[in-house]
Amino acid sequence: MKIIKSKHLITACFAVSTLSVSAHKKIVETPIMGWSSWNTYRVNINDELIRKQADAMVSTGLKNSGYSYVNIDDGFFGWRDENGLLHTHPERFPNGLKDISDYIHSLGLKAGIYSEAGANTCGSLWDADKNGIGVGLYGFEHQDADLFFNKWGFDFIKIDYCGAGQQLELDEKERYTSIVKAIRSVSNRNISVNICRWAYPGTWVRDLARSWRISSDISANWNSVKHIISKNMYLSAFAGDGHYNDMDMLEIGRGMSRAEEETHFGMWCIMSSPLLIGCDLTSIPESSLSLLKNKELIALNQDCLGLQAYIVARCGEGYVFVKDLEEKRGKIRAVALYNPSDEVCSFSVPLSVLELSGKTKVRDLINMKDENSVKDNLKFDVQPHGVKILKLEGENRLEPSVYEAERAYLNMYDDLAKRKRGIVAMPYHGASGGMIVSNIGGQKDNYAEWREVYSENGGKYKMTVYYVPIEEKGREINDRRLEISVNGNMVILSDFESGNTGTVLSREITVDLMKGYNVIRMGSRYTWSPDIDRFVLEPCNE
Repeated sequence: MKIIKSKHLITACFAVSTLSVSAHKKIVETPIMGWSSWNTYRVNINDELIRKQADAMVSTGLKNSGYSYVNIDDGFFGWRDENGLLHTHPERFPNGLKDISDYIHSLGLKAGIYSEAGANTCGSLWDADKNGIGVGLYGFEHQDADLFFNKWGFDFIKIDYCGAGQQLELDEKERYTSIVKAIRSVSNRNISVNICRWAYPGTWVRDLARSWRISSDISANWNSVKHIISKNMYLSAFAGDGHYNDMDMLEIGRGMSRAEEETHFGMWCIMSSPLLIGCDLTSIPESSLSLLKNKELIALNQDCLGLQAYIVARCGEGYVFVKDLEEKRGKIRAVALYNPSDEVCSFSVPLSVLELSGKTKVRDLINMKDENSVKDNLKFDVQPHGVKILKLEGENRLEPSVYEAERAYLNMYDDLAKRKRGIVAMPYHGASGGMIVSNIGGQKDNYAEWREVYSENGGKYKMTVYYVPIEEKGREINDRRLEISVNGNMVILSDFESGNTGTVLSREITVDLMKGYNVIRMGSRYTWSPDIDRFVLEPCNE
């Protein structure tokens, strides 16, 4: 990796982005918390089982800790009659779902339900549940929405995509838009919608759902947890304002080691994922229950800002995540020192990388204890598969200078790989944070955008853009341009150099920033742009 040249010297760690957010305090809907039936029971659910789990939510103290949703996943379906009316499974739920929804509500909890965007549910395809055939939302959007939310009284819905995607190959945006429009047309309540497409669906999803899945289904093992964290590392720009990247249900209490469970829960909390417990609440181990009720980690997840943590540094195989708490651009920040490797990772993180300075208070949120205050660096050794989750309170908040490409909002980001040459954040050995953004440009909507570039006082800044040199091979033509828009004012760069793989080159321009928050966009309307590593801003001397 290449050390970033900036006014803040990085020693043990390599600086990555310190992109900030709006200065105004704004309260948003926080990620949902609760329990879901799928992880442990799949389609093998029934009325009595759901009631016992709801009772356990109360008796274990989870309700008092903030867990409020009891979600019935796949497995309740029976059949559709000649009028298309959906009926529940006659043996599993002989009294229907209205009674059980009422029971959940009587406990002071909220009730969630499941359906499928196509005709056939995931249970019908993967669990041979014949009752899941023909019971999906496809063609019955309004009718089922009226049944679920008006007649049965549910508050949440998870909408899967097995029948729609694996069988019918329908268009995700069209299907989910049709379904959500139907829900909104039949119910004036604030129904929490979760879109389950097993990848980041696309930037359109924010207008439709409170949360959306970003990965395949979780399993109760470390490799699965590590994979999902890696999928969500560079998606923070797509979350916020009450909308969240869903890392799937929690596997706490289902056999992982203590360190792995702490990492699992801690990273779900700092990355603001929904917290839906997936184990049997009537037999959960006490240590796992205690972790799920950790009030300081829960407060991190339920913080009023609703922000997802993002990466600011790499330390060997480890990652340093950070996000604001309580007030945007305030002096209180949450930090995760995450070690996915099989060896101990030694972290040494300068406070300047975290945009803090002066005597800084340190609180260990997993162990709920104060650490010694620091003035220069955070230093901790983190065990394999482990994490250190910290709350920092500094004396001063610093202006950021480094903005990594992988922290940008990618307007045409295509995790579903529908485009042959889609814009993507990808590893690159010579990049400052080990990542670049590739395939920007080619049309006006295919851009990278940093929406909250902060300046204390405004004025002229030297902007250094670091890019990957063009590797000319085959029919690739070096006609690349980079259109840089700063608050709508555009500068166009061309004649980018060719070079060897693994190197990073730079270009400098002067830009005017407003005091406070600025929007910087990079792309090219008519050609491809070079792959971007980062840009660095330094105030010009008067």
